[in-house]
Amino acid sequence: MEKNAPVAKLDLKKYSGTWYSLYSIPTIFDKGSRETTTKYSLNKAGYYDVLTTYKKPGDEKVYSRNSKMFPSENGDGGELKAQFIWPIKVDYWIIELAEDYSYVVVGHPDHKFLFIMSRNRTMPKKTYDEIIARCKSKGYEVEKLTSQLHEKA
Repeated sequence: MEKNAPVAKLDLKKYSGTWYSLYSIPTIFDKGSRETTTKYSLNKAGYYDVLTTYKKPGDEKVYSRNSKMFPSENGDGGELKAQFIWPIKVDYWIIELAEDYSYVVVGHPDHKFLFIMSRNRTMPKKTYDEIIARCKSKGYEVEKLTSQLHEKA
């Protein structure tokens, strides 16, 4: 079994920008949502302002939610904290990150959730299959992953 741990290095500026959530083991905040897109904007205070947009089942309206993302104390690893509701912060671990920042896998120390996100609306099947195998070896229940149903642009 592989160790479930955050990546050692994270370039906060490179991580900024838009990510498409392709597959997830959802949290209570995003159960049933689809076509989820998250934009991370690094602010002067050193944390991210996060804007998440999504659609609900059977509804074409686009909803949005604001949150914050705080880097680790030393600022260079993948152990972040998400804040959806003040003052509660949730562990948000970047457990895998493509060298070119084309995809990211976000997990949790207790395997509570998993997000596979990409800079594009789709991902090659081979890449997805390899990510799934690694996540399974880290103890994630990959059979609980649901598709975010992004339509090809």
